[in-house]
Amino acid sequence: MTDVNPVTLEVIRHAIISITDQIDANITRTAFSPYIYEYRDFAVGITDADGQLIAQSTGGMPVFVADSVGMAVRDGLRIYGRERLHPGDVIVCNHAAIQGQHLNNTVMYTPIFAGPEGQTLVGFFAINVHWIDIGGASVGAISFSTTDIFMEGLQLRTVKLWSKGEPIEEVYRIIENNTRFPDELMGDISAQLGGCVLGRTLTAKLIDKYGVETFESAIRLILDQSEAATRAKIRAIPNGTYSAEAFLDNDGVTEVPIPIKVTVIVEDDEMTIDYAEMSPQVGTCINSGRFGGGQTTARVAFKYLIATGEPANEGTYRPLKLNLPDGTLLSADPTAAMALYPIPFPTVIDAIIKALEPAMPELVTGAHFGTYSSFRLLGKRANGAIWSANDSGHGGWGACATHDGSGPFRTMAHGDTRIIPVELQEALYPFRIEEFTLREDSAGPGKFRGGLGFSKRYVMTGEGSLFVNFDRINCPPWGVRGGGAAKGGEVRVIKAGETVPSVFYKSEGTALSAGDQIFVETGGGGGYGPPSERDDALVVRDIRRGYISPEAATSAYGVAVAEDGTIARGGVVIG
Repeated sequence: MTDVNPVTLEVIRHAIISITDQIDANITRTAFSPYIYEYRDFAVGITDADGQLIAQSTGGMPVFVADSVGMAVRDGLRIYGRERLHPGDVIVCNHAAIQGQHLNNTVMYTPIFAGPEGQTLVGFFAINVHWIDIGGASVGAISFSTTDIFMEGLQLRTVKLWSKGEPIEEVYRIIENNTRFPDELMGDISAQLGGCVLGRTLTAKLIDKYGVETFESAIRLILDQSEAATRAKIRAIPNGTYSAEAFLDNDGVTEVPIPIKVTVIVEDDEMTIDYAEMSPQVGTCINSGRFGGGQTTARVAFKYLIATGEPANEGTYRPLKLNLPDGTLLSADPTAAMALYPIPFPTVIDAIIKALEPAMPELVTGAHFGTYSSFRLLGKRANGAIWSANDSGHGGWGACATHDGSGPFRTMAHGDTRIIPVELQEALYPFRIEEFTLREDSAGPGKFRGGLGFSKRYVMTGEGSLFVNFDRINCPPWGVRGGGAAKGGEVRVIKAGETVPSVFYKSEGTALSAGDQIFVETGGGGGYGPPSERDDALVVRDIRRGYISPEAATSAYGVAVAEDGTIARGGVVIG
């Protein structure tokens, strides 16, 4: 290994992350669908020449860059070999046997050549984007009704989109004619392509500035340093075997709960996530593959607890091992339905954190709201064109040993995916949003309370239908170290002219008409520590701000709120 100047090392370390962040921003500016440019359902990464992740965008979807880009690249290396990868090639892959997630998640990558005359393959620039529709039985390729992967859309197993700098028109035609939204999807693909090409150029310039040998030496050292840092963190945890259980309400079709059992084994400087008792794959579409499921959830939880300050790269995850039998909910057969693959993820991640509560009491948190809380309205316009509004249920995160939980945010599996602005939704779709507030009493009580969910009210101005995907109603977000559980979420529909709501947790195809109201309420986060230890000033603040009602304040914290607004505990006025 060539010695790397420490200054050069730091420049390269931060430059590769900076490049991915720049491309992240470019995609946000150039994408066509709100699901990409507002919600930001994508991630950017760089791998080395063997497909090892070396950098990712800091705001990218964790479930994408946890290894989906590396898996796609490694499949390309298996199929083409280095000898059939050329400058100007661009490859796409969404295949379930490789990615192990729903077919919308499509990785596009391009080889990075550098050095004298640009002949040395140094790595790959890769971007995973959620394609808004890829065919299949349902709009957006998302439905509880699918029973195998072949019902869920077009599979692209490591296919060249560009070859030696020239587009392959036949592949473009196949994609364009397998989507319900060709203008939006092809626009998003152009943004994804532009990101890959610019990212490739910027990375190649960086490599050429310092030389291939210096760059590769720096990358090896960066990965080794990340590995050493995470091993040191693991060594601080007592050796032992730690387990936890939770469950999903159901699989979206039956009413049978699905157990989630995890075991974490800490041995010196290595950690093993053991999924030996994970539920078997199911007949509906909430399965995921080994690398897109079991490995992804383990890596997200590991990053959250152990590698908080380390960049996400392959070195960071070297001390993390998996025991994951085939055929589980998180290691399903490649032909299994995966349209709603991420439904188990937040609960699995929460369970891993919960398992380590005895070993890391000062670092674990209460459970977060722990469900994807998908909410979609769709229909047809007067001209027959389909519209589909994907909204997201952000909720409360769990409290920790030093402060209240945050939120509303998306789940730990999402990263910085955002709420689509109300103004944009109302401009594009036939509904109004007439209320959008924090949800009172949604947080779990504790010395530090959990984060709050939100309440949102839609009023239809035209016709459409409703898709809902909420979970963790019967397994609400728990507290830790004596903290209380939070409320789960729900969706209520009141038809025009009626007053009695219908309540939904998982459903699709519910018909809506002008004047119908939809109330979306998301869950909160679990508390940390006994509620009796909460500071009086914080209780008073939460009541004054409407975070907790007087009734909840009495039951959870033992305070009384008089008619004049005076707040007292044990007869002593505190606010």
